[in-house]
Amino acid sequence: MTMWTPELSRYGGPRYVAIVEAIAEDIERGRLKPGDQMPTHRDLANHLGVTTGTITRAYSEAARRGLLVGETGRGTFVKESLFDDAFLAPSGMEDEALIDLSLNIPPLSVGDPLGQALTKTLSGLAARPGLSALMGYQPAAGVERHRVAGAEWVARSGLRAGSQQILVCSGALHAMTVVFSTLTKPGDTIFTESLTYPGMKNLAHLFHLRLEGLAMDDQGIRPDAFAKACKRDSARVLYTIPTIQNPLGTLMPEARRREIAAIARAHDVAIIEDDVHSFMLPAPPPPLSSFAPENSYYILSTSKSIAGGMRIGYLVAPERMVEVLSTSLRATVWMAAPLMAEIASEWIKDGTADRLVEQKREEARARQEIASRTLEGFKFDAHPLSFHLWLHLPEPWRSNEFTAQLRRRGVAVTPSEAFVPGREEAPHAVRVCLGAPRSRAQLESGLAIIREVLQGTPDPCLSIL
Repeated sequence: MTMWTPELSRYGGPRYVAIVEAIAEDIERGRLKPGDQMPTHRDLANHLGVTTGTITRAYSEAARRGLLVGETGRGTFVKESLFDDAFLAPSGMEDEALIDLSLNIPPLSVGDPLGQALTKTLSGLAARPGLSALMGYQPAAGVERHRVAGAEWVARSGLRAGSQQILVCSGALHAMTVVFSTLTKPGDTIFTESLTYPGMKNLAHLFHLRLEGLAMDDQGIRPDAFAKACKRDSARVLYTIPTIQNPLGTLMPEARRREIAAIARAHDVAIIEDDVHSFMLPAPPPPLSSFAPENSYYILSTSKSIAGGMRIGYLVAPERMVEVLSTSLRATVWMAAPLMAEIASEWIKDGTADRLVEQKREEARARQEIASRTLEGFKFDAHPLSFHLWLHLPEPWRSNEFTAQLRRRGVAVTPSEAFVPGREEAPHAVRVCLGAPRSRAQLESGLAIIREVLQGTPDPCLSIL
């Protein structure tokens, strides 16, 4: 039996909740391992100075979250994991010593509610007749019920679209691939924000496109810069992330969206709106695409909002373009995986997706509060419900030097050069992602190291090496 005696003073809330949080953190840190037997209710109550009823309630809540399991006549144990950590870790995160703040992904929720939902849904699917149909070929744009679910999911972000406008894709990046392979040809210029999503840069390289960054302010793309570029350049496509922009975290207000849409319409510029972060806002502004629907391509996914491994995205397109986009979709992956599209559809309809989203909002808020507290006194930009922030570096730091020195201390962040869409000079800043660390404690440790490095000076030899 493990003699586990946590220090509860660092946890707020009721005592039983503090015990559950301590269990979760010690499992994350490896102090409690799968299969470890927990202290008896009476022993732990005596050590902590609480009632046995408090321990009973804590163990019950921990079991509900999937942390512990009780066995009649034997005791309470840390739940065994079905998969090992290497399988669950995103690529590049297998190094346990590295605190990776470079991956812009949501955290895994405490208690594995995703796993519980998946178990329930798969059990329900297994009982259905004709299940094997989900393993067969489907129409490229998806079957009707999956497209209807996609329209429902898109409506959560404020865009009304018919199912006939929906194409089910293998994630948002695949939706972008489908759109750019359809609308552009090698040598074309694409307008983006002055700092843009690295995935867009990768696609530009793949399709031999030129990117032109547009000047921004704290509300996103500046209308005057967009209008001037439209008059000067022959570009006819704008790629933008107006909601919780990556990497800056800006939120374009409705009035600005109307201005940008009006300019796009006046110059016949197609809008490709990447809205994968809008789920974080309980009431996001109307999508930019809603103000120019005849020439807009709206992209939403389930990867960040529900689960990264789901790989289901939804592309909303003008109805006249659906057939040709379906051809491009078929040429890449033929179709999105029907089984995953079915699970996504089930969760959108039964409320599971909404519950998972709410948990991510709560965790984002908590992690941004940790960042605000730990990095107090340093300048950074962030939306309070995002999983990343844009950290401005004080003199004499430069982005690459800071990134290299942090890496040597065991922390990974992304330098500003990764987001520059051309040969423009990169700002002295880095993107810090808050979702990849497996616990708030690990995040706080990584941010504390960032603070220590910010307070120091660059190592000139490190950048030469």
